[in-house]
Amino acid sequence: MEKQKLKLALLDMNAGQANQGMRCIREISARYKEELDIDEFDVRVTNEVPGTEYDIYISSGGPGNPLEGNGIWEVRFSELIDAVSHNNTIPGKEKKYFFFICHSFQLACAHFELGEICKRRSTSFGIHPVHKTIAGQEDWIFKGLPDPYYAVDSRDWQLIQPNLDVFEEWGATILSLEKLRNHVEYERAIMAVRFSPEMIGTQFHPEADPDGMSNHIQKDKEREKIISIFGKEKFESMVEQLNDEDKISLTNNTILPNFLNFAIKNLKKTPSPIHNDY
Repeated sequence: MEKQKLKLALLDMNAGQANQGMRCIREISARYKEELDIDEFDVRVTNEVPGTEYDIYISSGGPGNPLEGNGIWEVRFSELIDAVSHNNTIPGKEKKYFFFICHSFQLACAHFELGEICKRRSTSFGIHPVHKTIAGQEDWIFKGLPDPYYAVDSRDWQLIQPNLDVFEEWGATILSLEKLRNHVEYERAIMAVRFSPEMIGTQFHPEADPDGMSNHIQKDKEREKIISIFGKEKFESMVEQLNDEDKISLTNNTILPNFLNFAIKNLKKTPSPIHNDY
């Protein structure tokens, strides 16, 4: 008899805009096709949000203000977060695992009221170092990554000013912070949060791979845009970093695979009140 597969929901939050992120998420998820049935939801185009029948959720990045929606999809998305969070607090219930990326991370942080979601003074774009907090150094999601590790950062918005009382109330933990910027006085953005043992998110793009990033920035329009904003030296540095196997290739092969490996292992083992071994 064929073994029953777990169910993975991929939430596309790109609002119909062309992107490399969903391709990368699909490719990473496809590595687990023997263990997972995978469905995809184009949330901001169709207003369709999965229910709690799924075991694992990965929600992508996307464009625009994370504090705005159309009055439909963002309400349903918040309801899903509430339902999954509630399910995970019930003893004996099978846990639900959730990974939030960039725009989805901002939505989740706003939902839980973990801090201030605000627009950056300028766009952050490129391959940047991300620093682990003390908690992040011990967290299994980063197992196999150095400190700092490198990731693709592409955003106009950020989470700052953490409400530590709310973090404590939810049992949430800050895992990573933005790169050090000694030449400016701006507060470092929060780059990764563990909302619970089963729910985690990153402000950066852990799914990004060198091929997709290279294809994106080498397009004439994108190359000219990057050079006009950041300068030719920054563009050439990005191209050089794409060939470094210890940077985004390592992150691509570590964070989401760690998440899926952990979720699958814990969902398939004998039910237990403890779900944190790796």
